[in-house]
Amino acid sequence: MSCVLVSSIENKVAKLWQRFYCGVSLHLMTKEATASRVELGELLPLMEEFYTIQGEGAHTGTPAYFIRVGGCDVGCHWCDVKESWDAAIHPPTEAAAIVANAKKYSKTIVITGGEPLMWDMNHLTSMLKAEGLNVHIETSGAYELSGHWDWICLSPKKRMLPKPRIYDEAHELKVIIYNKNDFAFAEEHASKVNGKCELFLQPEWSVREKMTPLIVDYVMANPKWKVSLQTHKYLNIP
Repeated sequence: MSCVLVSSIENKVAKLWQRFYCGVSLHLMTKEATASRVELGELLPLMEEFYTIQGEGAHTGTPAYFIRVGGCDVGCHWCDVKESWDAAIHPPTEAAAIVANAKKYSKTIVITGGEPLMWDMNHLTSMLKAEGLNVHIETSGAYELSGHWDWICLSPKKRMLPKPRIYDEAHELKVIIYNKNDFAFAEEHASKVNGKCELFLQPEWSVREKMTPLIVDYVMANPKWKVSLQTHKYLNIP
């Protein structure tokens, strides 16, 4: 084999390796850049977004645009959106694109999950507020509060209890009642929230027929509480 041919083959191999390493480096750089932007809240793992009627709590019956962010490690066994738990299966989405879509539908935006406070909410909520929108969050409070909120619905869970600050900030406490022991859990957290926080007891959907009468009796005996129902499920809407 001539030296010229060997040199030509070596050059081709070198170029192939160069392309390979450049491709790998670019892929790693892209992954790092994406991770960095997720960390900053510029990208969020968006599971779904939809315009519907708020079915729970203080704003029941109000039209609202919901943004469901993926990722949750709170692990409620009765969770009705378990597909939201794994953030990795939901595409990192530009916060700007989320805002551009949301503002077309409603003045009231509800950020839910998953557990949205797993992510930095400052960037998204600043953009939503800049559009003159009312921004609500539904959270377990298990992570530190970030973002700019007009309404905070705190729904504490036993596996990961809320961080202390959110008790002072919450506008609404919504406790899910799965069994009789949850009434004591509800009172424990009601004793921690600020004096203006509205208090709601809501039956877990799978045991609603059993627990709703107990909740009604409890609220009538303890009128600081109100009843919340998942009315959107009765209406067969998202």
